[in-house]
Amino acid sequence: MAIQDTSRPEAPSTTGPRSVSRRDILKGMAVVAGAAALPTILVACSSTPTTAPGGGGGGGAVTGTVTVGSNHSDPGELKGMQAINAAFMAANPGSKVVMNTVDHGTFQNQISAYLQGTPEDDFTWFSGYRMRFFASKGLATPIDDVWAKVKSNYTAGFATSVTGDDGKVYGIPVDYYPWCVFYRKSLFAAKGYTIPKTWDDLKALCTKMQSDGLIPIAFGDKDGWPAMGTFDILNLRLNGYQFHVDLMTGKQKWTDPKVTTVFQKWAEIMPFHDTTYAGLTWQKAADTLVQQKSGMYFLGLFMTSEFQATENPADLADVDFFPWPTLGTQYDSEAALDAPIDIWMVTSKSATLQADMDTAKAYMDFWSKGSTQLLMFQNQPGLIPAASDTDTSTYSDLQKKAASIVGAAQKITQFLDRDSRPDFAGADGMQGFLQKFLANPTQDTTGLQKQIQDFWDALPPATV
Repeated sequence: MAIQDTSRPEAPSTTGPRSVSRRDILKGMAVVAGAAALPTILVACSSTPTTAPGGGGGGGAVTGTVTVGSNHSDPGELKGMQAINAAFMAANPGSKVVMNTVDHGTFQNQISAYLQGTPEDDFTWFSGYRMRFFASKGLATPIDDVWAKVKSNYTAGFATSVTGDDGKVYGIPVDYYPWCVFYRKSLFAAKGYTIPKTWDDLKALCTKMQSDGLIPIAFGDKDGWPAMGTFDILNLRLNGYQFHVDLMTGKQKWTDPKVTTVFQKWAEIMPFHDTTYAGLTWQKAADTLVQQKSGMYFLGLFMTSEFQATENPADLADVDFFPWPTLGTQYDSEAALDAPIDIWMVTSKSATLQADMDTAKAYMDFWSKGSTQLLMFQNQPGLIPAASDTDTSTYSDLQKKAASIVGAAQKITQFLDRDSRPDFAGADGMQGFLQKFLANPTQDTTGLQKQIQDFWDALPPATV
């Protein structure tokens, strides 16, 4: 089963033109990432620079070779990787890092064959279902010994994200980014709009924006994945974290009346969305917010890159965001949201792994430090460092706010296509089903929900 991150589509080319993905636009986002005191995901961060960590996690320097498979192919991320590898070798004289960089889309499309063939020792990947899947198939090496040394640099929320079905740890969290509702401060001030706190507030604000000639909610679903974010947040607010994650993994049924409620709630606000959504990429939808043609936009933190692209500092300084409003259920207190977490893992079939296992694990240890993650952040600031000892002294108010919103969340999800099977979440699955709903949001969704459940039930056993 080829693993595809449908939320970050890219063409399989590192040299020729390709479509712009969520990963692409993260580079250069110097004002939208950071870390602050987070009760769930992060613990209190240092405000002073940390010293570059040693590679041995307290066990002394290593002198072997570690091979790494990386999807950090964009220019900023590649520079970050080069800086990190150089720092690792400087901290471990005599060691060597050999890196194989593959563009993001190809890396994900070929990950299954890669891990079963002759992979590098360590590799980039995602937490949640995507990590647990390969761990359960014996294609990843548990790193509980490394985690025992570094876990104090993470909270229970991060620990859960890298724990496999067998209770063992398989990854080191390195960055994340939240999904929120974005808006322009100047537009809200000029129109006298206030931040909606509840569902009724949101609908009232949308009605007012519509009467003012604005598109209340920017939306672009040409690529299929953006709509997943809205389903996620509505399901989380209406039915809670546990039902949501169980639904993603087949423990709950798509025919459940709780899912019906999600679609019914969604239908209430669809008239406030951009009616041309089916032909718009997320970038084009974000541009309507930049141009003050729309009032709000629910998407990942990366969308602020469209404000940065204007090269007018005033545009970027004008963007702000707030968490999705409450829906008056018992699950409002969870303040749950999507905040995908990227990780590093150790393979199990590398030809060189056993000879240099200490070096492979030392590299994982090295990535667990805020000083290491900052080397990536300095070149790719759109990725919020995950380590709690990250230096926050250079972060803007917007960066700290992004981290604070994630910190207020009692429950964190990874996004529909990461929390579920890739063959279920793709264009033939949930992407297509959600687009059927969007085309007629007031429909009786009983038949659609049955189609979704039948599709799930027809999937083959989850094998690689």
